[in-house]
Amino acid sequence: MGEQTESLIAGANTALGRSGIARVKLEWESAPSMPDASCFVLGPDGKVLSDDYFIFYNQPSSPGSGVTLSSSGEHSAVFEADLGGIQAGAIEKFVFAAVLEGPGTFADVRGLTLTVEYEGRTVVCALSGAGREAALVLAEIYAYKETVKLRSIGRGFDGGLGPLAESFGVDVEAESPAEDSPSEWAAKPSVRPALGRIDLLKKKVAVSLEKKRIARVKAKVAVVFDASGSMNKLYKNGTVQRAFERILAIAASLDDDGMLDVWMFALEFVRAEPATVHGYEDYVSRVYPFKGAGGRNNEPAVMQDVIHKFTVEDSDPSVPVYIVFFSDGGVSETKKISRLLTESSLHPIFWQFVGLGEANYGILRKLDDLPGRLVDNAGFFSLDDIDTVSDEELYDRLFEQFPGWLQEARAKNILRAGSGG
Repeated sequence: MGEQTESLIAGANTALGRSGIARVKLEWESAPSMPDASCFVLGPDGKVLSDDYFIFYNQPSSPGSGVTLSSSGEHSAVFEADLGGIQAGAIEKFVFAAVLEGPGTFADVRGLTLTVEYEGRTVVCALSGAGREAALVLAEIYAYKETVKLRSIGRGFDGGLGPLAESFGVDVEAESPAEDSPSEWAAKPSVRPALGRIDLLKKKVAVSLEKKRIARVKAKVAVVFDASGSMNKLYKNGTVQRAFERILAIAASLDDDGMLDVWMFALEFVRAEPATVHGYEDYVSRVYPFKGAGGRNNEPAVMQDVIHKFTVEDSDPSVPVYIVFFSDGGVSETKKISRLLTESSLHPIFWQFVGLGEANYGILRKLDDLPGRLVDNAGFFSLDDIDTVSDEELYDRLFEQFPGWLQEARAKNILRAGSGG
């Protein structure tokens, strides 16, 4: 009798058997970065029994009868799963997933297929849920009554390997200890450190968004950094880079493509390349200093460019734009700034100004009383030292006025249907 081939749509399942080896194979024709395949061996609570039951490139086998990552190449990864290792009440499920740790999302992967071979059968699992996420839950093999079943999932997961692993109970180390040698680091059941900080910050962003009841909102996110002469010290001691990373986590949480638009300004301004969680570590030093950095403040010029970007070049009335604008003071162009805020109140743009220190913020301290706007589209608070403010407090303050603006902007039809939330 010939080999039997069948297909499973996302969410569908089929019975396998109580014993024997199932061969789970992920293949792709091309990808912006190599997919890293993994498997989570889960107990009845939906969590790994210990970190030893997280199977990936640095830990290819689980203890005892379970799962082994038998091969991993440029275009495929293969697991061998022992169905006899699934026992109701002990190990109840094998969950297979893949993550792109480099550029791109699974929407950019071509020819992605998942097949499961078991006792002469080949089951092709649909991966139609692959979207603009960097992680994808592929399929699961699980205990069901007196047998073991396979379910096709194909669902995108918002986050990298870190949050995916943590969702299954893996104790993820965010960074490699400085004293570790590369070989010691490679032996640990942890994710690559490059995404660790942003992944951890995203969890804190998620908590704040939930508290503000805007967890489902999608938005474009931008940040504007003062680069006048008085800011030089904050660039050199890493304060601006650390602030940038905290805002990047917001973009990675709110924006569908995870990109953060970045401007820096003094007398002149620069619109930098959009930032993502890939290669963010030295982003600020790659942009600063730029031509014109270190001069005096000229907020209106950069504000005008931001408005042009989101009302002409990249306009979408169904998607809100959330802008964090950092300044250390010296704000004097009251009339021009007032006019630009008034004009932008007609568009789905919200400005969150953040003061770094206790300097002269001029009109920014009077935003609540600024007349002539269709909606109140801006907020302001100042910090003595942003590095001493916890992530939780910072995110709560950053999102303090955004939910109210969202509601009012929808009511005035500035933000039109389709924005979510």
